[in-house]
Amino acid sequence: MKREITRVEHPDHILSYFRLETGPLAIVTVSGIIYNVGMTAGPYFEGQLAQCLYDIMKGRRTLQDMLMLAGTYLAVIFLVQLMRCLKRFYVRRFANDTSRNMRHMLYNSLVNMSRAQLEQENLGSIMTKAVGDVDACVEGMRKFTTEVFDTGVVLVAYLVMLFGYDYRLAFMSCGFTLAAYFIAGRLKNVVTSYSAAYRKSAGLLNQATMDRVSNEITYRVYGCETQRDEAYEIRLKDYEKRAVRANLWESTMQPLYNIISMCGVVLIIFFGARNVAGQGWTSWNIAAFTTFMSCFAKMALKSSKAAKLFNAVQKAKVSWKRIRPLMKEYVEKSTDSEIDFKAQEALSVSHLQVGKPDGTQIFSDVSFCAEPGQIIGITGPVACGKSTLGKVLIGEIPYEGSIMVGDRELSSLSEYERSRLVSYMGHQPELMSDTIEENIRLGEEKETDGFLKAVCMEEDLQQMPQKVKTHVGNGGVRLSGGQQARVALARTLYHEGQILVLDDPFSAVDRKTEAEIFRNLKKIAEGKTVLLISHRLWLFPQTDRVLFMENGHTLYAPHEEMLKKSDDYAQLYRMQMAGGTEDAE
Repeated sequence: MKREITRVEHPDHILSYFRLETGPLAIVTVSGIIYNVGMTAGPYFEGQLAQCLYDIMKGRRTLQDMLMLAGTYLAVIFLVQLMRCLKRFYVRRFANDTSRNMRHMLYNSLVNMSRAQLEQENLGSIMTKAVGDVDACVEGMRKFTTEVFDTGVVLVAYLVMLFGYDYRLAFMSCGFTLAAYFIAGRLKNVVTSYSAAYRKSAGLLNQATMDRVSNEITYRVYGCETQRDEAYEIRLKDYEKRAVRANLWESTMQPLYNIISMCGVVLIIFFGARNVAGQGWTSWNIAAFTTFMSCFAKMALKSSKAAKLFNAVQKAKVSWKRIRPLMKEYVEKSTDSEIDFKAQEALSVSHLQVGKPDGTQIFSDVSFCAEPGQIIGITGPVACGKSTLGKVLIGEIPYEGSIMVGDRELSSLSEYERSRLVSYMGHQPELMSDTIEENIRLGEEKETDGFLKAVCMEEDLQQMPQKVKTHVGNGGVRLSGGQQARVALARTLYHEGQILVLDDPFSAVDRKTEAEIFRNLKKIAEGKTVLLISHRLWLFPQTDRVLFMENGHTLYAPHEEMLKKSDDYAQLYRMQMAGGTEDAE
């Protein structure tokens, strides 16, 4: 069953995630108060048991009294521990739900980023934020929620008990606990700076790892493996050094906090003994002395954990600072539309202009019209803007001018409407690490055989033991370049819209296969508008019209007419035909 997505109001505010979990946090509050106030029963009963044992030795009480007291103690502790289990369960549920909500908001933000924004983000840093920083942030929230009760409430309960027995001695002995807090507070900036450096180093190490794996063949062919391994070792050593420094201040300070907090025991032994002897500020028996000592020891231990909590919260603040810019309002993917996607409508491009973020013009004043059933060949020199034009049509790159499909402006359509109207095969196949079949289906249930046959994959599949169930590997690494391109083309035809944008679909196949695929394409895409982006021109005579792009400008005409209008196009075409080369440009 699909779980309903939780909406987070103001996802860049940490309190928003606490508000989402009011139910579990209410149970945590009630059970936490009962458990932590009940923790004072331990020192109390320990003192009573010690006094009872002393009275038995003096003959004033019996073994039955001891058993009754022990039974009551066990019953109370059972109830207290039951509340502890309940609190821990709902704290963990709060943490799990918060982790899910944060990851969902982060994922939503990343998938809705423009390509330009994504290119500004280091991939290793993104992975660190998506995994390590969310974990650290949620862990800080979990510890805060836990220690509010396990440290805050129980400390108050212990202090009330201590001051009730002897407020002077309680005030003196608790001074050491305050000293531990003071030290932890003074060190928070140190913890923050080392934690931030550690997180940054982790992101750089992740980036170096992915770079080494992704470009392994290139580095091996050009003999750069040793160089890249040395660079990786530098990153690894830096990560290790910063991890040690970050953990040093968080972990090794814990014993120091314990020692400082427990120094008050010396005062309790001295002044507490005077109270028992009747020479101190108040009169104690053995039960009072034992209860006070036990209560202080437990309080000192808890206080040292509070100091550790400060460090955890500081780490969480560092991680939250890193991921906060990515925590944005949820973008609803609308699937509602009044457009008839089966209608055959003309594509009209008028005075289209596209530029780079720095203001450099890629192309300007592009105008052409394509009718349903036409195949338009688009070509030009390297970096003339062919692929950019294809990305404009799928809404990945903003544009000026007009792109009309029938009577609708393309920029006015939602992402869902564009995805139903335009099918796209990019220059890079972008295959998932799944089977050939699933790479084509993308969750749909229609048969894939006809489309695989159309792209001439039948013979290739016969050589694969698992046929369409063959896993393609990460990014399609288990397939050849031609196989990757044909699987991507089969996927585009499988999910065909009214407009098919095909960016260099035949770059890695021979001419015979290209011709057969082209014939099949004309049959499958009958009634559709096909924009065929390619630098291989020998099939362009079979297209309805040619769009030639050069130096930011374009010419649009049938192939034969284009040969007369453009000397550059004619020279490029004749060179390929005369030389018989498949990849001449």
